[in-house]
Amino acid sequence: MKRHIFLLFAAVLAWGASSAQSLPTQREILDQLLKVNRYFMDSVPDPGAPTFGGGKERTSNLWTRAVYYEGLMALQGIYPDERFFDYTMAWGNAHQWRPRGSNTTHNADNQCCFQTYLDMYELTQDPRMMTNVKLTLDACVNNPQTNDWWWIDAIQMAMPAYAKMGRITGDARYWDKMMAYYRYTRDVHGGQGMFNVKDGLWWRDHDYDAPYTEPNGEDCYWSRGNGWVLAALVRVMNELPESHPYFKACLRDFKAMCRALKAVQREDGFWNASLHDPTHFGGKETTGTSLFVYGMAWGIRRGFLKERDYLPVVARAWHGLVTEAVHPNGFLGYVQGTGKDPSAGQPVTYDRVPDFEDYGTGCFLLAGTELYRLRADEIPFEQVPRTIR
Repeated sequence: MKRHIFLLFAAVLAWGASSAQSLPTQREILDQLLKVNRYFMDSVPDPGAPTFGGGKERTSNLWTRAVYYEGLMALQGIYPDERFFDYTMAWGNAHQWRPRGSNTTHNADNQCCFQTYLDMYELTQDPRMMTNVKLTLDACVNNPQTNDWWWIDAIQMAMPAYAKMGRITGDARYWDKMMAYYRYTRDVHGGQGMFNVKDGLWWRDHDYDAPYTEPNGEDCYWSRGNGWVLAALVRVMNELPESHPYFKACLRDFKAMCRALKAVQREDGFWNASLHDPTHFGGKETTGTSLFVYGMAWGIRRGFLKERDYLPVVARAWHGLVTEAVHPNGFLGYVQGTGKDPSAGQPVTYDRVPDFEDYGTGCFLLAGTELYRLRADEIPFEQVPRTIR
């Protein structure tokens, strides 16, 4: 028995030294996720109640809350808990599984909730959860316009819903429509598209492409905006066969973005709000950093990014998040408020409460759950002898 314990202990240490490169254990990752999520759920006991972010009352199926539920569903995927299911069910029921606005909305922000509605449909097979999603997306599919996504945040808000709907129904029109929207935003909007292939990064919208520059003369690439795109590409590729041309197109852009992001990471693991001008509202920022961790961890786990190149990036970023941003009670610091560029919601500090807390929590949950999956081949916590835990 002593020899068995010794060999198991050696295996744990060897894995940590050779492969994890400072990544915490699954148990440590999960503890952080549960703490941050517990803080949010305790802060919002009634998920269907209106939200008052920014001093204005809004229905809680808006995009900020929908991003939180993306993270909660990811957490449910690695740590099934009836409380998470019930909390999500109460939210959807409160809004009758409808989008914000009406079933004719083309606004991607209003469609963000569809991602969770479809996740819940797959868990329950309750048709109520898909009915309004289908009505809304069908109206968009049957409309010839492709310029609905004129800001890059929209790619994350809506594109994964089309991807999920296409997989669930087997109707390729949803995939065709999402790529038509995506290609308009990427290649056409603003006259040259929002993706700068040369830099591997995205302008937020036509107000920020050339000749607009940051104070240091560099292009303006907003951290969270690029995070939205990276997360969307991951969530879309999760729904597509790897052999599909759309998967391959998304993967090319994903890899280009990861190369560009790796080059501008801060030494403390975070990314600045302005990716190419660290002097313009420089400092730690949690949402963009979390979304980059989510994307890169997925890429490593799926074998699309080289572990030796990207695992240190991810490990450094996660370490920064849990040691510098997560408060002892689970509150998240350094979350930039809503907006569209590096100047929004400033100053971004450890203690400042942003106008909305929900999407920051969602981004963090996405990051941590993907890291947890990345470490899925470690020795399960329950099998490690108590004497060496």
